[in-house]
Amino acid sequence: MGKSMTNLIAKTKWVFSILVVSLLVLLQQTTGATAGQNQGGQFVRIGLNKSIVVRLPANAQDVLIGNPEIVEAVVRTQRTAYLFAKKPGQTNAFFFDKNGRQILNLDIEVARDMKALQKLLQRVIPGNTITVETVGENIVLGGVAKSPAQAKLAFDLAAKYTDDPKKVLSTISVAGKEQVMLKVKVAEMQREVLKQFGVDASAVESIGNATLRLFSSNPFSVAGTTLSNSSFGIGNAANTTGAVLRAMEKDGYIKTLAEPNLTAISGESAKFLAGGEFPIATSQSGGETTIEYKPFGIAVGFTPVVMSHGRISLKLNTEVSDISPENSITVGTLSVPAFEVRRAETTVELPSGGSLAMAGLIKEKTKQAINGIPGAKNLPILGALFRSRDYSSQRSELVIIVTPYIVNPVSERQLVTPIDKAVVATDTQTILFGRLNRVFGSRSGTNKGVYHGNVGFIVE
Repeated sequence: MGKSMTNLIAKTKWVFSILVVSLLVLLQQTTGATAGQNQGGQFVRIGLNKSIVVRLPANAQDVLIGNPEIVEAVVRTQRTAYLFAKKPGQTNAFFFDKNGRQILNLDIEVARDMKALQKLLQRVIPGNTITVETVGENIVLGGVAKSPAQAKLAFDLAAKYTDDPKKVLSTISVAGKEQVMLKVKVAEMQREVLKQFGVDASAVESIGNATLRLFSSNPFSVAGTTLSNSSFGIGNAANTTGAVLRAMEKDGYIKTLAEPNLTAISGESAKFLAGGEFPIATSQSGGETTIEYKPFGIAVGFTPVVMSHGRISLKLNTEVSDISPENSITVGTLSVPAFEVRRAETTVELPSGGSLAMAGLIKEKTKQAINGIPGAKNLPILGALFRSRDYSSQRSELVIIVTPYIVNPVSERQLVTPIDKAVVATDTQTILFGRLNRVFGSRSGTNKGVYHGNVGFIVE
């Protein structure tokens, strides 16, 4: 009985030993699989030129840094290590005990510390929800701004922080974008005066057997041609003596007026052109001729940015151009005209409803030429018979008035068009009274309209 009990106990110890060894092997395999699955390690972000203290879970004997140029590690004690961020980038760090077993794995990212910029945005723009992230040496702004002015201010601060606006990427969305309507008035007045006065004389006198002939034809060199063929002549048939007086004066003026209205979202651009496009033939190397179109007329382009307190930062471009035959050139059989351009570009800040006038765009050109017989044209009084005077004066002044408004969409019923009150007259009204449209008419026939002002015939 005692011997059987001893054998049973021995067998039990043997089986227990086998179970313990199997359990240890299984535990080791499970731990190795878990370590293989968690190769990523713990993520740590360090600000550039800053350091952190790492508390180790066990005594460390060795440390391995993936890229020492990015992070430098110093093991102060067996349970404490210092990490110093030297360069923006990503790397990792491994800590081992004296038996070579890994005790800690860190994934490290070194980037600019955005806490200072985030606190600056909170102080300058209180209550904002703008976020700041980094990608290498670049800054990424996100979140939501209350107005475009806040988004622009955040971008400008980030650009100052990096000293390079190209390193700042803004993905900030604006909660409600304002719309800006720009009312522009372009007014130009041109005045032109041409004066021509000249005398052409001709004489044939016979003295004995000698014949004296005198002919003078004085050109008009400023205009290049005579304004008119009208002339007044005096002659003597007997002595074949005559004179032709040519005198002409021309006055003219041009008035240009345009009032375009443009609407654009804050931060976006809008363009307007009232004019046309002039075709210009261009010769190619292969002998072919292509047509290119050059725009001309009144062009307006602007980019508004709504600032705080209803103020609008406005970048404005205006241009008034017209075809000018004076400076045209001829290339082979092609005639290429010139263009007169008056252009203004500025950036201003105005309140909603405030106006700005860009004036002083004045141009004045005066030409005068005297042609005649040398010596004779300089004689007092009689010199007028031997010379011609050609005078040209051109003056123009351009004024541009701009007025920005912050606007909101309205109901269609509040909008009117020029054709709302235009109703075609009936056959009876057209035949008997010669009317093209009904007076104070309406499409429905219920609204007769009311006329305010003087009634009767108005003559201007």
